[in-house]
Amino acid sequence: MPRVGVSTGIEIEYETFGSSTQPTVLLVSGFTAQMLMWHADLCRTIAQAGFHVVRFDNRDCGLSTKLDGEAVDTDGVIRAALLDDSAPPVPYNLSDMAADAVGLLDALGVEAAHVIGGSMGGMIAQIMAIEHPMRVASLTSIMSNSGEPEYGQPTPEAMEVLVAPPPTDRAAYIESSKNWMVWQSKRHATVEQNRADAAASFDRAFYPEGAPRQLAAIYASGRRTDGMCSITAPTLVIHGTDDTLIAPSGGQRAAELIPNARLDMIIDMGHDLPRALWPRITESIISHLREAPCPVR
Repeated sequence: MPRVGVSTGIEIEYETFGSSTQPTVLLVSGFTAQMLMWHADLCRTIAQAGFHVVRFDNRDCGLSTKLDGEAVDTDGVIRAALLDDSAPPVPYNLSDMAADAVGLLDALGVEAAHVIGGSMGGMIAQIMAIEHPMRVASLTSIMSNSGEPEYGQPTPEAMEVLVAPPPTDRAAYIESSKNWMVWQSKRHATVEQNRADAAASFDRAFYPEGAPRQLAAIYASGRRTDGMCSITAPTLVIHGTDDTLIAPSGGQRAAELIPNARLDMIIDMGHDLPRALWPRITESIISHLREAPCPVR
């Protein structure tokens, strides 16, 4: 897979599906999630609908640049965010990660793209639409929030699993993936699928050191309330009724803030993209993409 420089010291690993003569769909991954979050078969389904699909690894994750050794006071950043206080310095924030994504579009020669983000990726996609509006032909924000602590809060059980340091032994890491069930679809998630996903992720690029910096970036970026009210891109908000990591109120609030946004609450979806729900999810996304004009280049 190719890798391109998008800013000083940052290179982004990416992969494409479909023809570059079609409108581009940029898929932005979530917290610590490699581009594998967007399964290749899911990417192909969107590409087969007439789109050029691009998935990539965020900085500090996967095969993109890692900021080895960069220290961050993650607990201090989270505490400051929850108290609306001044935060300690962070190596980067979500605006920097949004700029990485725009830099990838530059490298690909893409004038504007349909931008789809999941979880933290939804936050990054929102910031792209706020800070780089000419580059976003449409926005799809999935299982995300507005950065307001009052909305979309995780359950204590889900937060505990999220922040727990992962085992560094391969077998133990794969076994620990059963804990992801706490935020996943109650009907469709399986331990077997989680084990397969964990094995693929570990074997490709296991890098737990990036997690504290990405988490700090989320909390240091603060509320997006005013910015979301200014978004002009046609917007679809998708959220699962089973989500315990970013509660449904996070998606509902995002749809409330973004002018003319369409909210699609999906029954039996958690903080995941289970294969059983792909037809339901892709139908909603593709319908949205087809309603928003997008230049090929």
